[in-house]
Amino acid sequence: MYIYNTLTRRKEPFTPLVAGKVSMYVCGMTVYDYCHLGHARVMVAFDVITRYLRERGYDVNYVRNITDIDDKILKRADENGESISALTERMIAAMHEDEARLNVLPPSHEPRATGHIDDIVAMIETLIEKDFAYAADNGDVYYRVRKFADYGKLNNRQLDDMRAGSRVDVDIHKEDPLDFVLWKAAKPGEEHWVSPWGNGRPGWHIECSAMSTCCLGDTFDIHGGGPDLTFPHHENEIAQSEAATGKTYVNTWMHAGAVRVNQEKMSKSLGNFFTIRDVLAEHDPEVVRFLLVASHYRSPINYSVDSLNEARKSLTRLYTALEGVEPDDGGSGTSAYRERFIQVMDDDFNTPEGLAVLFELARELNRSKQEQPDEAAKLAGELKQLGDILGLLQQAPQTFLKGTQQQGMPLSENEIEAKIAQRIEAKASKNFAQADAIRDELAALGIILKDSREGTSWVFEAP
Repeated sequence: MYIYNTLTRRKEPFTPLVAGKVSMYVCGMTVYDYCHLGHARVMVAFDVITRYLRERGYDVNYVRNITDIDDKILKRADENGESISALTERMIAAMHEDEARLNVLPPSHEPRATGHIDDIVAMIETLIEKDFAYAADNGDVYYRVRKFADYGKLNNRQLDDMRAGSRVDVDIHKEDPLDFVLWKAAKPGEEHWVSPWGNGRPGWHIECSAMSTCCLGDTFDIHGGGPDLTFPHHENEIAQSEAATGKTYVNTWMHAGAVRVNQEKMSKSLGNFFTIRDVLAEHDPEVVRFLLVASHYRSPINYSVDSLNEARKSLTRLYTALEGVEPDDGGSGTSAYRERFIQVMDDDFNTPEGLAVLFELARELNRSKQEQPDEAAKLAGELKQLGDILGLLQQAPQTFLKGTQQQGMPLSENEIEAKIAQRIEAKASKNFAQADAIRDELAALGIILKDSREGTSWVFEAP
């Protein structure tokens, strides 16, 4: 198995620290608002990675943290007139609802920053003892960036090329403009914890260093996150952790690609910012997941109505192949399809090529339906098993094909069945013009009728 390592900028053979076990940490959400499409990308990407590693026989310890204390959280709670805990608990519950609808499995552990304050304080004390950090006279504690010789290695940046600016806080209390905060002194009335440097709260970067080390040890296999986290967040994590422990922090760094909306960067200022629940209010969750899986995890994704319609059509092809076949779920087998799927997924989790194998399998399944029903059952079972590794194809085919999960269906299921009954009656009366008119009326709404010896069925395809 080969995985692209952001640190070395190349694919490398994956060899876990402990044979048969994988330790993985992924930066999770800062819970001051609902999760957006960028969060969905990271959720789904590392869900697929976890599913596949487990399919390959690894015991995966997947840790994804929650940042539940932060400047944005303090500001939003104050704006809402609610307590910090009320805000964060509400947003955590919403996050879990969103990921469940996207068929994202829960991580093995989900530590919260506020549950690791003692560990954070202990790591900061170690950094001060080793002269990598210092307490300023304003109650803040800062990290000495220039003290860490390898600073910038993840992003291939040189210290002398870095300047105080938009990505670095300018603070008169710092020894150097590049230094970053480890502990923030509390303002009057703010939520705070007791520390050797006075009442305050942790900086964002130190939270992940402490939580990952506590959950996975000084060194672990994989660290993942979104594309915007490589600098400064992950760069700072490396500096903190390796300075504190004297050991390599992470062996393989992985980063998901960005989400663009109609080929533009997603941002609130452009008015193209979508939360997961905004999207799922209009679109089938499995269609959204298919769109996220259809691109390689490192590639950018373009979110648009057209791309979602293409995802629905592709998913419809797979479910249509499964329709009318009782899958044989007895064992995974070692077919050529499965071997090909493993081969491409072993190459840095190449989901587009993995999906191509599923479509080949669906074509063979369609050919086998009439002539070889036993073979069709085996192929259907394998298609569902491989689909499950990607978190797809676990609905009953008719449930998906009838679009019962699709919000905004033009007609209810009862109304569609009534139209079909009218068409059958028209055909029986040899009123073929009326029958054709009903079929065309439904087709214009995206409801496609399929006549067979067993009767008339229908699928919904967004027009």
